[in-house]
Amino acid sequence: MRWIMASIVLLLAGTGALFAQGKGVRFWNLTSSTISSFQLSPAGKNEWGPNQTLNDNDKKVDHDERLRITGVEPGRYDAKLTYPDTKQCVVRNIEIKADAVFSIVDKDLKDCTR
Repeated sequence: MRWIMASIVLLLAGTGALFAQGKGVRFWNLTSSTISSFQLSPAGKNEWGPNQTLNDNDKKVDHDERLRITGVEPGRYDAKLTYPDTKQCVVRNIEIKADAVFSIVDKDLKDCTR
């Protein structure tokens, strides 16, 4: 009986540790278009990191889809979004918080080129 109780306690402790871990940082695409590339740079530095859309099964982020962001610490970042039609936009000074969702909407897209 002690072994059973000890096993249950260990199982519950392990489950609690899993729930204590957050979901991580996620980007919510609230622009009206699908994004084919999404990169982050520390704000104002133009040091673009990897294409985060590679974290998605279909390697793109559709409208109203969330994307898991990896390798990024909380802080302020610039985001570079590329669309399939080669339009590219930079959104500056986005605050990214630990285990939180951040979003970009069409009105944020002011610095765009083709």
